[in-house]
Amino acid sequence: MDIGSIGTHLYTMLSGEQVGSDEFGNKYYRNKTKLNGRERRWVIFKGKKEASKIPPEWHAWIHHTCDTPLSEAAAQPEDWQQTHMPNLTGTLNAYRPAGSDHRGGKRASSTGDYESWSP
Repeated sequence: MDIGSIGTHLYTMLSGEQVGSDEFGNKYYRNKTKLNGRERRWVIFKGKKEASKIPPEWHAWIHHTCDTPLSEAAAQPEDWQQTHMPNLTGTLNAYRPAGSDHRGGKRASSTGDYESWSP
């Protein structure tokens, strides 16, 4: 546990009230009292801290878009929705388009429709 996590966990124990959790095991908290008229909200991630692991129903709540998290029924994914995939930037599974240096650096030749600007 790093220093930031120790402080967050200590603050959570003293001032936090758990509101709920999501399917990834992340836990969502708010202050027991409002600070300057506004409720402070935060998340304790299970595992790696990855902001993209916050599902939409909790994202809306944590950013004060709604006062309560969406219901479980509203949180159920539609048939067309894919399951969550973490941000893969910087990993071996990151997206590398054709022409990328990681894929040989060979791009398709231009089609001739580009005309450079000259003043």
